Amino acid sequence: QVQLVESGGGLVQAGGSLRLSCAASGIIFRINAMGWYRQAPGKQRELVATIGRGGSINYADSVKGRFTISRDDAKTTVYLQMNSLKPEDTAVYYCNAYALSVGNSRSEDYWGQGTQVTVSS
Repeated sequence: QVQLVESGGGLVQAGGSLRLSCAASGIIFRINAMGWYRQAPGKQRELVATIGRGGSINYADSVKGRFTISRDDAKTTVYLQMNSLKPEDTAVYYCNAYALSVGNSRSEDYWGQGTQVTVSS
């Protein structure tokens, strides 16, 4: 099993910045990709940004140029630097890892508990 612990959410004014962190732990054989998704009230969960094992990065169009995803050298912690925040960025942000844990035969999606980001206008 893989556990994901997020931190860094909060309340910020429009134009401000926040940094989210997500640390993976457990008996991990390989993390194939990590990323961030978000879900606003009444909406479906959507991709924000992902980073693959080889370093490939993908952003949602709505956050390009404002958000930056990165990770530590051990590739078990992922960060999301969010700048120029807008009220429409308000959502619960979830960390995701697509990983193979020891004892499993295939990779699975794992999710954090979510952290609230609220951007006031």
